[in-house]
Amino acid sequence: MGQLDGKVGIITGAASGIGAACARVLSREGAKLVLTDLDDAAGQRLAEATGSIYRHHDVTDEVGWPEVVAAAEHHFGRLDILVANAGIGIMGLAIDMTLADWRRQMAVNVDGVFLSVKHCIPAMRRAGDGGSIVMLSSVAGLRGSAGLACYSASKGAVRLFAKSMALECAQARDGIRVNSVHPGIIDTAIWGKLPPGANAPLDPNKIAEATVPLGKAGQAEDVANGILFLASDASSHITGSELVIDGGMTAGRVTRLGN
Repeated sequence: MGQLDGKVGIITGAASGIGAACARVLSREGAKLVLTDLDDAAGQRLAEATGSIYRHHDVTDEVGWPEVVAAAEHHFGRLDILVANAGIGIMGLAIDMTLADWRRQMAVNVDGVFLSVKHCIPAMRRAGDGGSIVMLSSVAGLRGSAGLACYSASKGAVRLFAKSMALECAQARDGIRVNSVHPGIIDTAIWGKLPPGANAPLDPNKIAEATVPLGKAGQAEDVANGILFLASDASSHITGSELVIDGGMTAGRVTRLGN
């Protein structure tokens, strides 16, 4: 308890899944938070449960970003942590995807992360004590996958954007660290929200049994605990790195022999 005492953070896409788990874990460790999402009912309930502030915000809307940052500074006096979590997944073969869906996925997954950094770094610099930016990528941002080419492109962009921003902050000597997190198969509600035509709904636990060396899907809190580490001073010498939380998926394959 108390790993983030005195720190203030913004979490995007916070109303459910990994974002909600981050809100619970980071607030439990003492952080004061501004939570943003489009699901106002769930976001407001979570804010009340965690002692946080909620703001309705589409991360692709630049006009709304100054107000989100101002909420952190006005209510809590500073900004130390950004968890750029908001994202969407549109599955399907690239040649079947519409340009509109490609652009929508890129807008949320890439443009939204860019805008979060653009508007949060100045606030962190005003606070004057460095900061930690955590960008949510995916194992799909580390390797290709048929049926996920467009999603992988967006998450691969986040991976390299994090590294480049880590270097820009290091060059500025502002003390801000930037890292990416790469979850594998995590048991969240997003699996039931996949669009028609993507063989939805999918069971993450059954998929994990066949593809994850540990044999099970991860939980949202598993990812949130990794993000807690990157947000805390325990990772003070880590920047430009990738934290992979995937039960061994990217390590290789496990052959399970029968009895």
